[in-house]
Amino acid sequence: MVTKPASPVDVQPIICHDLLHTTFFGVVHPLSTPEAPVHQFRGVRYASVPARFRQSKLCTSYFPATDATRFGPICPQPSFGGVEELFGSSIAAIPHEDLRQDEFDCLNLNITRPAHAHRESRLPVMIWIHGGGNRGSGSHWLYDGGSFVHRSVQNGKPVILVTINFRLGLLGFASSPALRDDSRNAGDDGVGNYGLRDQRRAMEWINKFIYAFGGDPTNVTLFGEGTGAADILCHLNSSSNESRPLFQRAIVQSATLDCDIPSVSSAGWQLSKLMCSLHAHNVEDMRAIPVDTLVSLALTIRATDDGVFLRKGWKDSLYPEEPDECEARLPRATHRVVNGHLDVPELHALQHSPHHHHRYLRSSSRSPSRSRSPRPRLHPHHESHQPLIIGDCGGESLLWSLPASGWTPSGAVRRIRAICQSLNKSTALLRAYDINPYTPADELPDRILELINDARFAWPTECIAKTARHERGGRMVWRYIFDQESPSRGTPHHAVDLMYLFDNVPLPNLATSTAPPASFELSPEISRPCTPSTPEMVYGSDSSSEDGRASPDYGFGCPPVVDDEWGVPIVDEWSYSRVRDAIQSRWIAFAYGESPWSEDKVYVFGPEGETGERSLSIFEGRRRVRLWKDALEPLGMQVVQKVGMELSNGPPLTTKLGYTGS
Repeated sequence: MVTKPASPVDVQPIICHDLLHTTFFGVVHPLSTPEAPVHQFRGVRYASVPARFRQSKLCTSYFPATDATRFGPICPQPSFGGVEELFGSSIAAIPHEDLRQDEFDCLNLNITRPAHAHRESRLPVMIWIHGGGNRGSGSHWLYDGGSFVHRSVQNGKPVILVTINFRLGLLGFASSPALRDDSRNAGDDGVGNYGLRDQRRAMEWINKFIYAFGGDPTNVTLFGEGTGAADILCHLNSSSNESRPLFQRAIVQSATLDCDIPSVSSAGWQLSKLMCSLHAHNVEDMRAIPVDTLVSLALTIRATDDGVFLRKGWKDSLYPEEPDECEARLPRATHRVVNGHLDVPELHALQHSPHHHHRYLRSSSRSPSRSRSPRPRLHPHHESHQPLIIGDCGGESLLWSLPASGWTPSGAVRRIRAICQSLNKSTALLRAYDINPYTPADELPDRILELINDARFAWPTECIAKTARHERGGRMVWRYIFDQESPSRGTPHHAVDLMYLFDNVPLPNLATSTAPPASFELSPEISRPCTPSTPEMVYGSDSSSEDGRASPDYGFGCPPVVDDEWGVPIVDEWSYSRVRDAIQSRWIAFAYGESPWSEDKVYVFGPEGETGERSLSIFEGRRRVRLWKDALEPLGMQVVQKVGMELSNGPPLTTKLGYTGS
């Protein structure tokens, strides 16, 4: 394999791949600079689709010259323009994209890498799995890796970022007994999950061929958001991951889980209803239907339990019924600490020194200043129990503000009772969220959204985190919460973390601000609400900052900048940069195999620029942990998620206005 030496930033990058017998011609990324040059290879085909509803095949044959200067086709999908609405950006500010859609040529990936990377570099590889349900693509401008890789080079920890395209909706996840028989006749093992298997094919391609781009195939981190994060949970619990892991760690951001992963028979029943409406009588009839017709149905379907893709016992990990019992049975790891490192017999430990500073923390109580010991590099007991970062945003349910506003107090009460099918349990749930037939109409939407938020995101995330920690012997799981506001909307809505992580969303004019003086202090009794809809949540910290100094508070005498008319916190340049740098540096450190923060702490991003480690007691103040135990746990995960799904769809008359989320 021959890689051309580093070139000036205005020279086209070229990779001569010895195994694939092709030369890839890429582009210099627009954000590339002489100090941190970045190259990008776009639309690289990693697999082919032999037929609709068939498993993809790894691509190993290329023409002698491969044009990787343009993004490849994406999976056919319903048209939507929700990004500017979600982030509060003007349509004029959103980058224009016109990505071609092709059912059989959509399996391609984009590689963004430091320009000076070469075969011997063996840089960490990060694979992004996008969310969006039956929509979206890895080529979307929101996920462009240029800014992220550029900053990794500037920080002295360069990484390679790969974004992938895969099949979605019916094309990616249709399943039925008839399709299973068709797959067997074609020599495929398993049915459905074509999109998940596409993702696995991309991992196989990266494992075999990323070395030529300077990546380390044995140091791969999966990360994703929404349904992409849910897909990562499926990969963590897959049979293939048990037998042959192709990634070493994972980051799960705001996972959107289904109420349950259906069996082939259950999925087939749903598909048969669709086939009747399309006058299709067999698999070949379904293959003959124009792709635009299938896409226009806008169905959001995901994984199927076909008895092959998921490992045995996967339900205990994805749908834990009583997480506290798992925690009670948790074996406590007993490892010696040697020179600031955990003495892990099976693998080496690596020292980590934090490289970004935290100027202040908001706290209601304070611990004495103390120095931090170096963070060790940690590894799981088993390769298929990869280290995991997992968390959620503070206002995920704002996605469903419109359908939630359609509920009446009596209608919401009736629906919740019907789903719970238990007078005592439904009464406890309604009382916990203060929903009753007499709830004022102007207060009901906020209470509905709180319940949706906990049922679909916050509580499932915590349950999965606890179960994952139990499976890993009490280690290898790092919990975070993202409460930083959107610069335009002033709330920590769903996917707001992506604004800071990828740093690609056009920003409004941010106010110029400086950090509070280091000597500033505030009474420990002062606290602030986390979001307007959750007054019981309070900020706080009992931790020192990452550089070991006691952290001053932020409050009276140094108030947050707010909109004079609405009182919404405005994100200024300092708080935006602080949170952006924090999430990028933590994710990159994790990709390098370092512990991103202390395992017995929760890392907070925001609000108002706050970042750092916090104790579990602070986490309980930020989320409704006690309420979950009293009202949600008795119902169980599947019932709770069904409540969240039904409420987010809105009452029957407004179902057509509902959102599927991402």
